Amino acid sequence: MQKKTIVIGASPKSERFSNKAVRLLNVNGHPVIAQGIREGKIGEIEIIRGKPQVSDIHTVTMYIGTARQPEYYDYILGLNPQRIIFNPGTENPELKQMAKEKGIETVENCTLVMLNTGLF
Repeated sequence: MQKKTIVIGASPKSERFSNKAVRLLNVNGHPVIAQGIREGKIGEIEIIRGKPQVSDIHTVTMYIGTARQPEYYDYILGLNPQRIIFNPGTENPELKQMAKEKGIETVENCTLVMLNTGLF
């Protein structure tokens, strides 16, 4: 089974970077879960609200600001991802340290750039 990427902070608004990331992940063949606070769809992908229990997560890619992240710490770390990508504006030294203590790779980069340059 191919591992999945979860986009934390996915938005139904097409101009948002989180929306673009979900679409680009999907187009590039990466199984993706869109998690957000608003109902909606990104293409054919339903945005899941709350903190859904999902398995086989490889990557968490962050699209929520540092101030809102603490309520997600336990959820994100409980997904047992192999890595967390902190997109520009989501960098968080506290969560980064917590992840490193659990052996989770952390990356400060743009998911869209990573996908477009083959670094994903």
